[in-house]
Amino acid sequence: MAKAKENRIVVVGAGIVGVSTAIWLRRAGKDVTLIDKGAPGQGTSFGNAGLLAASSIVAVTVPGLITKSPKYLFDPNFPLFLRWSYLPRLTPWLIRFLSHANDKDTRRIAVGLAPILGDTVEQHQALARGTRAEKWVVESDVGYAYADRAGFDADAYSWGLRREAGFVPELIEGRAVQEREPCLSSDITLLAVMKNHGYIRDPGQYVADLADEFVEMGGTVLQADVRDFDLASGYVTAVETDKGRFDCENAVLTAGVWSKPLMKKLGLYIPLESERGHHILYKNPSVKPSMPIMITTGKFVATPMAMGLRCAGTVELGGLEAGQSKAPLAFLRKKVKASFPDLKAEGEEEWLGHRPSTTDSLPLIGEIRGTGVYAGFGHQHIGLTAGPKTGRLIADLIDGKRPNIDLSPYDTARFR
Repeated sequence: MAKAKENRIVVVGAGIVGVSTAIWLRRAGKDVTLIDKGAPGQGTSFGNAGLLAASSIVAVTVPGLITKSPKYLFDPNFPLFLRWSYLPRLTPWLIRFLSHANDKDTRRIAVGLAPILGDTVEQHQALARGTRAEKWVVESDVGYAYADRAGFDADAYSWGLRREAGFVPELIEGRAVQEREPCLSSDITLLAVMKNHGYIRDPGQYVADLADEFVEMGGTVLQADVRDFDLASGYVTAVETDKGRFDCENAVLTAGVWSKPLMKKLGLYIPLESERGHHILYKNPSVKPSMPIMITTGKFVATPMAMGLRCAGTVELGGLEAGQSKAPLAFLRKKVKASFPDLKAEGEEEWLGHRPSTTDSLPLIGEIRGTGVYAGFGHQHIGLTAGPKTGRLIADLIDGKRPNIDLSPYDTARFR
């Protein structure tokens, strides 16, 4: 099943990053095959909160996390969960992850994230403009809901970093909160509103529609299991799958947390783990907010989507093999009920997905050790937000264009 190599590129992984990369490469005139073991947009890209979170530059590893994390694990009102049987395998990653919980690294990470997040709405619009996927992209405000001013002030460090990056919230307090968002509980008395953000009304269908457009542009989509890269004198010549061998000039690895074993094939160990996330979709809900709202007391986002109200969040550390857990979903339901007391729905859907998280909370973007294989994974909580920009950067690199941002924070060799 080998195909002609000339000007051919294979993209491995059909989530938002992979589909974006494939489209931008096809627009540059490249012959592109997009390969995934599942259908486009049905992995991690399917179940996220849908946010185009331009201001999400603050890593989880803020100063003080090391001392607070043991308490968080045993706090029934905090959305952090751990499968204890997985702890021995997790420990090396966790030690490196927590080592960044200091001011210097948090600021460095924020500087690294800002260029791939700040223009997310414009990047999605440029990607989807004139396609069937365009209808899913919504420009909107995004709200952060707090019980009171004290709760907002407790997050002063994170808001300070956002302000330094140019993101300043409008604060709504008291009864004005429910005037703005009637569905919110009266226990929520402060709403910090961020302008110039957006969301995707149906992330899974959005990526699927983009993939269909890619095919109509002359691209190829294949469902197959990628097993290895063939290298000749250290440079990629083909991608091996269970459906055959595909010759190529370049390959792109955008398979999220499943990129880790394929990176080992290229001689690189990447400290990559899954931050397991859950969502509950409330079908035909009786109430919806007018914009996506982060409920800070539960660390989840409630997003008004085409399918209903999606409430997505929680972090569970437990690897890829285990199925859904009851505790994160029970926590999420409790917090949703407290935040939206009048919410009723005709039905509910539960979902579990895997956020690909590096130990330094930054993705890998760029060529891997001069092999002709390019990385675009490890986006943690901001994959949908940064997907189109990442894809565009990779396409430009392959096309010989020099990106106008510093790519060193995403260096693929930084963990060697």
